[in-house]
Amino acid sequence: MDTTTATVGGTVLALFGGALLLWCAAEVRLRHLVRRRGVATVATVVAEADAHGELDSAPLLSFSAPAATGGSGPGRCTELVLTRPRGHTPLRRPARFAPGVSVRISYDPRRPSRAVLAAAETGRAAVADLLWSSLGTGCVAAGAVLIAAGLTG
Repeated sequence: MDTTTATVGGTVLALFGGALLLWCAAEVRLRHLVRRRGVATVATVVAEADAHGELDSAPLLSFSAPAATGGSGPGRCTELVLTRPRGHTPLRRPARFAPGVSVRISYDPRRPSRAVLAAAETGRAAVADLLWSSLGTGCVAAGAVLIAAGLTG
């Protein structure tokens, strides 16, 4: 392989792998923080208005959250929030997220659109995290090998 091609290819792979690893770490940290410090509630899976929305592996969720301007009392204002859960990365949407199904979530009270599925709803989140982290690590390793081959060759 040409030295320039190996170096450029290795650099691209290493950058992609590094960005993927940073993204995975940020999503895992976000899920952990929102589940730990967020507000637990129940959301309803909403039917997608756009046909392309069904291609997203994360379902569209609807839930009520206290409005930022609302007071704290029985008559406080609430807002309807439509969002997709963060950190949900399977390759295709599981059948258990059909429209109309209720799911448990946690959301950030300061930013209600930042929601994550409750730990019991995620199923195999650790497997998906391991898959994406392995892909990132593999890309970084392959990029390092190509860069080393380009520099020595």
